[in-house]
Amino acid sequence: MKKIWDISRPLTKDLAPWPGDTPFRYELTWRLSQTCSVNVGALSMSAHNGTHADAPFHFDGKGAAIDSVPLANYIGAAVVIDLAKRFSRTQPSIGVVDLKHARAQIAKTRRVLLKTNCFPDSTRFPDWIPVLKPEAIAWLSELRVVLLGIDVPSVDPIEAKVLANHQALAVREIAIVESLDLREVKAGVYQFAALPLKIVGGDAAPMRALLWRE
Repeated sequence: MKKIWDISRPLTKDLAPWPGDTPFRYELTWRLSQTCSVNVGALSMSAHNGTHADAPFHFDGKGAAIDSVPLANYIGAAVVIDLAKRFSRTQPSIGVVDLKHARAQIAKTRRVLLKTNCFPDSTRFPDWIPVLKPEAIAWLSELRVVLLGIDVPSVDPIEAKVLANHQALAVREIAIVESLDLREVKAGVYQFAALPLKIVGGDAAPMRALLWRE
């Protein structure tokens, strides 16, 4: 039986939301008992809790909602690039120099998952995160990348008021997946699947993200 890596963050009450956003909550509204034949749960959460896909509508009022994004971008070969221990609060930028060693794999798979290990504890929201330089986004576009996945909560700096990287990726039709958990995954090429829930008109959606090898 082939090994499957679940690279999704668990949705629990302890999961740290984006500061000020709606936290995840799950409760049983019906409980299995002598008078009730089932357990039934109810959810309360932001669409951006845990591992999720951003839709262009998240940062562009005229952008596509999550129910109309091209699903083919979220299924297929992907390369995990290990960038752990390369960045710090004073050196947070991911440039072409950090990615070019994987150029052939990027061009072949067209789906890129960046492992930075800068969000190791899902219960503690990071106070800084590494982000791509504009030149790196342009370089990925030249290689016809269709999806960028990261293991931190955003492709833009936490303090950003203008989501320049979100906009740049959307213009180039590169799907955005945020808050992956890649701690147990080594660098290399995998098969990838992570489908956003079909939330009509949604700005984002949770997803169960998986990797495996043929």
